[in-house]
Amino acid sequence: MAFRLPFFSSPAKLACGAYFSPGEACLQAILQSIQAATSSLKICVFTISDDRITRAILAAHAKGISIQLVTDNEKLYDKGSDIRQLAQAGVQVKVDASSNHMHHKFAIIDHHYVLTGSYNWTRSAALYNHENVLVTADRQVVRGYTTEFNQLWEKMVWFTQA
Repeated sequence: MAFRLPFFSSPAKLACGAYFSPGEACLQAILQSIQAATSSLKICVFTISDDRITRAILAAHAKGISIQLVTDNEKLYDKGSDIRQLAQAGVQVKVDASSNHMHHKFAIIDHHYVLTGSYNWTRSAALYNHENVLVTADRQVVRGYTTEFNQLWEKMVWFTQA
């Protein structure tokens, strides 16, 4: 059976391209991708500690965008991690249950775009690190990332705050 992407009549228009840090280019690509979402965000990241990204995710959630977040089970307890804040706000969060790291950094926007790269969703990534982000609407790439996200979502465990 062939995998098919869901059909949406008017997907968000995103600027596809490659972006690099240090600087604001990667951060702006992430923020614009989150803000452009009209129906869903599937986010799979090692951690989130940049409050600007957290605010954008919370704003999307408040607009009724379906958000699923997969993250690392250890990094969510790091000082500055915003994962618990997102979960408290009602964002669906799942974590790995292993001693290994869930180290991906990607997002699927409205089943039509993928944002990926080495860029950590942290303040230091924008300020200091040499990192990258790629935004693409290539259907094969979107299909591959969607498959990976769905597999991870099925095997990860719900994050519940103690």
